[in-house]
Amino acid sequence: MIPHIWEKVLVVQTSFLGDTVLTLPLLSEIKRRFPGSQLSLLCTPLGQALLTGHPVLDETIVDDKKGVDQGWLGLWRKAKFLREKGFTMALCPHKSFRSGLLLFLAKIPYRVGFAQSKSSFLFHVRVNRDVGRHDVERNLSILEGLGIRTEECERFVYWPITADTRDEVAKRLRSLGVDTSRLLIGLHPGSVWATKRWSAAGFAQLIGMLKERYPCEILLFGGPEDSKVIAEIQDLCGGSAVSLVERIALPELPAALALCKVLVTNDSGPMHIAVAQAVPVVAIFCATTPALGFYPYSSKAVVLEKELPCRPCNSHGGRRCPLGTEDCIRLISPERVFQAVKQLLDSAHRQELESANPYLPQFVVV
Repeated sequence: MIPHIWEKVLVVQTSFLGDTVLTLPLLSEIKRRFPGSQLSLLCTPLGQALLTGHPVLDETIVDDKKGVDQGWLGLWRKAKFLREKGFTMALCPHKSFRSGLLLFLAKIPYRVGFAQSKSSFLFHVRVNRDVGRHDVERNLSILEGLGIRTEECERFVYWPITADTRDEVAKRLRSLGVDTSRLLIGLHPGSVWATKRWSAAGFAQLIGMLKERYPCEILLFGGPEDSKVIAEIQDLCGGSAVSLVERIALPELPAALALCKVLVTNDSGPMHIAVAQAVPVVAIFCATTPALGFYPYSSKAVVLEKELPCRPCNSHGGRRCPLGTEDCIRLISPERVFQAVKQLLDSAHRQELESANPYLPQFVVV
């Protein structure tokens, strides 16, 4: 019989998609230790689209804080809805004031969050959030307030996909002219923040190098908001890569990434989804830095960055370079990115990387 507080648990993460993905080890650990508990995740509409059906979750609940749930009236309605669900405990790795207030108004009887949260005074248990740790470990550390040590937790980002989904995605790629029997290399050139995006010219030059070296198919991943930069890359590379914008739905993204032998990506949500599929990753960090704790949590990864005194210019990266130089983008060469891809495709070298800490990538300052 499970302890009463674990009977019906709500975890709150309504930040960006990547943050939601990095909450998966926390969710998995709860379900591993308390398999009889009912586990729900409060997330954004994108988070629900991505995670509905994940085996560790019994339920996803949308907090559409920029839509129907915005404002004080929306907050009150959502709190009433959560109160009626009868949760016995809420864990809140999201640090916003709104999240803590929502749980308080929902009258959830046992609330656990970070001491650094803006609403920490509304929690029954407050846990220190160590900024020096990876976000996976920071999220897991919220369990320390309940007597569970992070070091005793399973920390892999786990995302199973069904054979049917994988086959359906492969069939879709073939309908787009992709030869799925060849080496598939994914590129994700987008980001919400402009200063986190490596240059379109850099991606286009990289495509040329990859095509020259390998008999491969290049897949360009992105949402509708990335269509402009992907169109620019396709124009620069002569259409030698296949755009998947609006051709792969968000719930299908994990399966599509799983078909790739390597993903080259900016610091973004798809980077973490690829890690959850055990796909080797070349992560290009422009305005942001790995020290913020959001680097790919895997030894099957190479992180490239240029050491500059102005980095990070913002915890998320900015809309534009505050110095006007874009050095963090400009000074990472396509040649160096190509070498990182080559390194991960070399199975002997990749095994050498994986023999170390399984959660730690190779960090390369160019």
